[in-house]
Amino acid sequence: MNRREFLEKSLALAVGTSALLLPGKTGRALGVVVSGPADLAAVRGGEPEDMFDRGLAAMGGMKRFVSKGQTVVVKPNMAWDVRPELGANTNPALVERIVRRCIEAGASKVYVFDHTCDLWKRSYVTSGIEEAARRAGATVVPADQARYYQKAPIAGARILKETLVHELVLQSDVFINVPVLKNHGGAGLTIAMKNLMGIVWDRGEFHSRGLHQCIADLSLLRKPDLNVVDAYRVMTRSGPRGTSERDITIRKAQVLSTDIVAADAAAAKIFGTEPNSVEYIRQGEALKAGTMDLNRLKVERIAL
Repeated sequence: MNRREFLEKSLALAVGTSALLLPGKTGRALGVVVSGPADLAAVRGGEPEDMFDRGLAAMGGMKRFVSKGQTVVVKPNMAWDVRPELGANTNPALVERIVRRCIEAGASKVYVFDHTCDLWKRSYVTSGIEEAARRAGATVVPADQARYYQKAPIAGARILKETLVHELVLQSDVFINVPVLKNHGGAGLTIAMKNLMGIVWDRGEFHSRGLHQCIADLSLLRKPDLNVVDAYRVMTRSGPRGTSERDITIRKAQVLSTDIVAADAAAAKIFGTEPNSVEYIRQGEALKAGTMDLNRLKVERIAL
């Protein structure tokens, strides 16, 4: 055994079960340098802000995604008029850190919005995201009226050939998708692909025409430049709205990837679900929106 092999084995033992057990070509544990940016970073054991910074560094830093003068859309899940402790919405501390890093990278404008399920003004406030995003320098905008949406075709879609999409997603230079991992009564899980339903006007057609296929189709419209899955507080039942902290498991995890299907596959594993058991993840791969085979990717696992 050479010195490099010894160090890698020692570091792997030190990390132990605290590392995310996700497959990938690198097989690298905490502290081992990955050559070039990772395709996917899986982080565990820290606060949302710290996990994001470590994962982002593994992905090549924010300047890989945001250049000076660009406009950015940061799309969290803030659909529900419930407090952060219930895990129905993205962690506000994570959204705040992402906005700050975009502005530090030179973004001229960072927009934050969601087409909410509950009353938007209350959801924005109760989720804690509006205050956090504004504190970091974002412009928080509504998404509650049809006039904010433009018809957009979806090349390669099987059912959802076109839909009305929030104009900022179509116009901005950079799109960062920030879902929360949780149980969902209709889709099984809601993660990155399903979070895109918050950029469209008519969610009803998804349910009437085939929820899973429409979710997969929408992932072809504009692939996010970066997906950041919040798996700090994971709602394991009663989703998507949630009613009790008894439904929450603290996982203190996060997944970052440029591949939306891979992000969902990795997050599904964190939840304890095999990705191929989630229909829209399978269909997303079939449409070539991404891959759920993490062995094909350069994966960096980080334990804090």
